[in-house]
Amino acid sequence: MRLSATLRPLALAIIGSFLLSVTATAAEVRVMISGGLTAAYKALVPAFERTTGHKVLTAYGPSMGTTTNAIPVRLERGEPADVLIMVGYALDDLVKKGKAIGDSKVDLVKSPIGVAVKSGAPKPDISTADAVKRALLAANTIAYSDSASGVYVSTEMFDKLGIKEAMQGKARKIPATPVGEIVAHGEAEIGFQQMSELKPVEGIDIVGPLPDELQKITVFSAGLASVSKEPEAGKALIKFLASPAARGEIVKSGLDPIAAN
Repeated sequence: MRLSATLRPLALAIIGSFLLSVTATAAEVRVMISGGLTAAYKALVPAFERTTGHKVLTAYGPSMGTTTNAIPVRLERGEPADVLIMVGYALDDLVKKGKAIGDSKVDLVKSPIGVAVKSGAPKPDISTADAVKRALLAANTIAYSDSASGVYVSTEMFDKLGIKEAMQGKARKIPATPVGEIVAHGEAEIGFQQMSELKPVEGIDIVGPLPDELQKITVFSAGLASVSKEPEAGKALIKFLASPAARGEIVKSGLDPIAAN
């Protein structure tokens, strides 16, 4: 049915008003995210963008440390952010410094530490703490991250195994770069990092998670940055990542979901 000349301008005005309202509600959500959740996040963001109309802009970097792309360093130099996704206790530190909003924090996943070797290399026995100790003493080169898993490995696990001095000179921290890539290039015989960060790397074999007696579970959380210009859209993204709709990709990436709101 054709609209009359009188009704046509009114109809066009209504349609135009609707389109403007949709555009007005769409936002650019700026996210800073560390490695632990990255694989699942990359798979989930397109669905969030389709269902909400929001556009997600992402900056990647470790939860801690002093490298130029570390999340605290990015915030300190004034980079824009709406949502921070990172190690939970590192997010707590940002809350204390006024860089993140405390009551916006949501714990998303638990992440175990894994062990990797170059593809095709013999896989060491890591079934017990003693087996891990023997494997580390036998290895010539060991790599660990500059984030939560590496902090634990270098400051707690080596001590627990009584091999801290023996690791001097052959175990090294890898800043900013995925540990799996170092192992894949043959620059380290054994690498330690979150399982979810090892899984996407080609050229390595994941031996498995650390045994329970040595394992350190890291919680990754999300929260709003204090400088957020799109807090409602940011809250919507956090809610989506904590929802049952995100569970499949999170589990697939090697993480254990915490929240299912």
